[in-house]
Amino acid sequence: MHPKKEPTRPIPAGPRPTGPRLLLSGSALVLAAALVSGCSSSGSSSSAGASGSPSTPAPSSGNQLQDDYQKVIANVLPSVVQITTASGLGSGIVYDTKGNIITNAHVVGSAKTFTVTLANSSKALAATLVGSYPESDLAVIKLDSPPSGLKPAAFGDSGKVEVGQITLAMGSPLGLSSSVTQGIVSATGRTVSEPKGGDSPGATIGNMVQTSAAINPGNSGGALVNLSSQVIGINTLAATDPDMNGSAAPGIGFAIPSATITNIADQLIKDGKVTNSGRAALGITARTYFDADYQPAGAVVVGVTAGGPAADAGLQPGDVITKIGDTTITNLNGLTTALAALQPGAKVTVTYQRDGATKTAEVTLGSL
Repeated sequence: MHPKKEPTRPIPAGPRPTGPRLLLSGSALVLAAALVSGCSSSGSSSSAGASGSPSTPAPSSGNQLQDDYQKVIANVLPSVVQITTASGLGSGIVYDTKGNIITNAHVVGSAKTFTVTLANSSKALAATLVGSYPESDLAVIKLDSPPSGLKPAAFGDSGKVEVGQITLAMGSPLGLSSSVTQGIVSATGRTVSEPKGGDSPGATIGNMVQTSAAINPGNSGGALVNLSSQVIGINTLAATDPDMNGSAAPGIGFAIPSATITNIADQLIKDGKVTNSGRAALGITARTYFDADYQPAGAVVVGVTAGGPAADAGLQPGDVITKIGDTTITNLNGLTTALAALQPGAKVTVTYQRDGATKTAEVTLGSL
């Protein structure tokens, strides 16, 4: 969430990319002007009837796709909430009947207490932080007094998500609670680096679902849903185009997949922390390496965890990692991004420089 005074400020993702930049969509919002609904003249309606003009035919009830949309909205929207903090607002998804609600870590920021508004109520409910895991930009808050009839969302298998599937994004864009937009799954398996600053943790997240459903400030933490009324992701990022003065790039949004959501949420609810992130790791600490021309040229190993994957493969402090598999590594962010696209237990070839010589090591990745 961003401060209220800057509700839609675009922030570049990663180290000055040449392609689209990413904007956290859970911005703080202030509706400074009244929203104007469509106006019509009552006189024109009456005169049409008096003149005997044919009335507009009613829409057919046999529109199956429309019926499917409305069914999904009726099923899922009661599980999507609005979350308000001292600095702004975002969205959340009811996780269970005990009052646990899953959202983005950047929505909760540093706050410990929250106000939650359910989709079917105007009453503000108090909630407190259960746990936050900024590394995956996920957090859980819990209602202090869960009301009866609380409806948890159903989570689908994000591993079965396919390009072209219809999706609905639900949340509170621009403070407009219980809003729904529609689109398709544009891509799967995206690895995205968030911008860092403010409440944004700057996480690098793998296996994200890309969607054309509109994701706007305030949507963060809301639900990305399939036509089976299942949550397949949590709305997290929207892209901005640097060639359009940082304005939103239409139809490019990203959602954290449901498999990651349920894994992190279950651990936060049970233990208040995450011990198994499902994210791949080398078992090293590193920093960006600069060559003789002061250009980034890899990730230099600063420390190696004893008994970890890198140590077992023979990597040492001072080694400069230049490739993970076929992916060239020029800086620390590149290394983080490459690892985020992999799974613990995967075997990869790490190419590195030691004392001016190029070497390789076969590494079985561990867990972050």
